[in-house]
Amino acid sequence: MSTVKSALAQKRGALIHVRSDDMVVEALRKMRDNRVRSVLVIDDDVLVGIVTQGDCAIKVLLPGLDATQTPVGQAMTGNPVTVKPDDRLDGCMAMMAQRSFRHLPVLDAGKVVGVISIGDVVKNIIRDLEHNVDDLMGYIMKDGPGG
Repeated sequence: MSTVKSALAQKRGALIHVRSDDMVVEALRKMRDNRVRSVLVIDDDVLVGIVTQGDCAIKVLLPGLDATQTPVGQAMTGNPVTVKPDDRLDGCMAMMAQRSFRHLPVLDAGKVVGVISIGDVVKNIIRDLEHNVDDLMGYIMKDGPGG
């Protein structure tokens, strides 16, 4: 089974983040511009939270707050659950399903090195399954009985 590190290796681009004192509109712009649904909240190289489109809708839009005047710190989920690069993706998938997360920040020795989404996890699991099928087909066609 693949690890978080292998999922991160398949991703491209810089780490997308905001500060907790940035306004929510800035987080939303970064999500739009980078075609992502969440951004990490990092203050002075320390992960303090994660803010998603859902957070912005539920905590800012629905109560009638102004996204240009509301700090990210008011909408974010603080102290998010994190994973490490050596964690297995099947464990991440189980945690995401059980706790209804779509994004998991990745920390290596306390430093943010990326974020994985449920989509990243599914893509890697499919890739692993395809390799298994290829291996089995190779065995059947070449190495198996009568091969």
